[in-house]
Amino acid sequence: MWIFDSYHRGAVELWDRERDSPKPLTFRYQPSFYLYLEDPHAHWEMIEGLECRFKVKECSFDTVYGSRDGYEIWAGRDVALKIEKQTHMQAQLYNVDLRIDQRYLADKGIFPCGDEGESRFDTDFEIPLTSLKIKVNANPQLARTIVEISVQNGGRERRLKGSERLIMADLFDLVRVIDPDVILFQDGDQWVPRIVAKAEKFGLDPSLSRTGWFRTMASKSYWSYGKVEHKTGAVIPEGRILIDTENSFTYRESGIEGIILASRLTGLSPNLTSRFTPGTLISNYEVYEALRRGIAVPFRKHDAERQRKVSELKGADKGGMIFQPKPGVYEGVYELDFTSFYPSIIVNYNLSPETLDGSKRRGFLSSVIEPLLDLRLKTKKLKKVDPRYRGFDSVLKWMLVTCFGYTGYKNAKFGRIEVHESITSISRDLLLQAKDIAESMNLEVLHGIVDCLWVKGGDATEFKERVEVATGIGTELEPYDWIVFLPLADGFGAYNRYYGRMSSGKLKVRGVAARKRDTPEYIRRMQMEVFAKMGEARSIDELRQIVSQAQEIVDRYHRGIQSADPSEMVIHRRISKLHYERRCVQASAIDAYRKRGVKVSPGMTVGFVVRDAGVWDVDTEWDASEFDSDYYGRLIDKAWEEAAFVFKSN
Repeated sequence: MWIFDSYHRGAVELWDRERDSPKPLTFRYQPSFYLYLEDPHAHWEMIEGLECRFKVKECSFDTVYGSRDGYEIWAGRDVALKIEKQTHMQAQLYNVDLRIDQRYLADKGIFPCGDEGESRFDTDFEIPLTSLKIKVNANPQLARTIVEISVQNGGRERRLKGSERLIMADLFDLVRVIDPDVILFQDGDQWVPRIVAKAEKFGLDPSLSRTGWFRTMASKSYWSYGKVEHKTGAVIPEGRILIDTENSFTYRESGIEGIILASRLTGLSPNLTSRFTPGTLISNYEVYEALRRGIAVPFRKHDAERQRKVSELKGADKGGMIFQPKPGVYEGVYELDFTSFYPSIIVNYNLSPETLDGSKRRGFLSSVIEPLLDLRLKTKKLKKVDPRYRGFDSVLKWMLVTCFGYTGYKNAKFGRIEVHESITSISRDLLLQAKDIAESMNLEVLHGIVDCLWVKGGDATEFKERVEVATGIGTELEPYDWIVFLPLADGFGAYNRYYGRMSSGKLKVRGVAARKRDTPEYIRRMQMEVFAKMGEARSIDELRQIVSQAQEIVDRYHRGIQSADPSEMVIHRRISKLHYERRCVQASAIDAYRKRGVKVSPGMTVGFVVRDAGVWDVDTEWDASEFDSDYYGRLIDKAWEEAAFVFKSN
């Protein structure tokens, strides 16, 4: 059975691709949850009441901390919430809010997008899915009616035109005839809700769903890593995989291959893995692993952080080690990167909430991260010789990147802040250890950021080998012909703003204007053209000989700014809130969007062009016909300063 879609609608429904005519296989499944009470006798009346209404049995169940004696109750989430309320939050509940289809798959020992007998951690698997591409030729934020849809099947493209009803009817007929398993739909999560609504209005059968039913995901704004994010809602068809190719982070980073691998690992349908963040994917991977191993998943965290003295809190680690560089241009530099640094620390040091007391048993967190880490190390090597592994490697990279952050997330099922602090503490020690090894070999340490170190001089290959032996973590060594560490406004070295020419000829650029999301394309192109010219130089001497050529590029962009296309002046900013006390460019952008009839929510990214910087008068990216050339000229100068630092540095 090769499952490509799963959900719960009264029963668990699984779609098997190996069947001649894809139809859901329906399975009755009534999950239970576990209840643990420190003093059951104090709540005997509640337990008797539960036994009168639901199936309840005394039992022992496993948690990451060991076995618990409690009760298994065959009831829903509403009952669990009432138990919490009646016990004044003293009850510890497990397996309450899990996705029922995911739990069913784990209980049966099966997973999506794989054949029986396969390993979830195998990358050599087939994807026997047919696909279709759909694009509505209009802006989803502005268009009120659909006047044209492009449908691409293999090498053939059809353009559907006419009345809106005719376009809808033709689209549904095409989908019904081609009957794809996967629909790749640009801006699909914005268009499909409207298409389904229009189908109902016109009395049409929306064949995007093989059953005619759709599941909905609500839009929401939320905090993540100190900033507001926004997630667009979605209408998801049953029996097909619908991927929003424009807005799915997982699809953009790793393609359909990454989405399918994430589905195999997490026990979630591809419809969900294409829409979830890497953090949600790693969390669901841990949940699926726990269920597969018979470990109960906590409903509320009772171990987020133990009570500690103020002195302990002050001494706790809160971040990785960073060495401040001295601004300048350097030749013959090597960058040493630890491979999957934080996940490797979790595995090598057996870090998990239940092992913080020094327990020698294998921790849950380290044991579930280990196969993921091994798989990532494998795909990282394979992608260098076979590009089809790039999607696998990318999704694994992002899941492992976020596994560290989730150890300190207050709602993470298997997180605990002390684990988070232990990881950063160990990482600091390891980076210092690498620094000591470098200095013992008479290498000059120029800079270091958490999991990488820049050194100059000596035998870098021997340095790499000695660091790997000492730390037990793999590394990669990247040589530079030259590298530039930029200064902060106060003259000290910036931690994350640098660029340089690697010995392979590739230019590596970090933290400068061309890498920032809000930089207009015109400015980005200018700076990257300057960097490309600089990349022709293989030494500092050659670099400084091209100053006039680099300056000419900047002058050309200054001269051309008056005739530049306003669409290249668009600035993209994430909106953190909807109301501002003072006039600013974000407030003006929100006003411009509202005048256009576009709803703005916190966390959304808005695009605008500055028409008059003096009063922050802006137009939306769709309406801009003119711009403040003086303002954008200053942005050119600011971007040029980052490159010109090379020519001014001694």
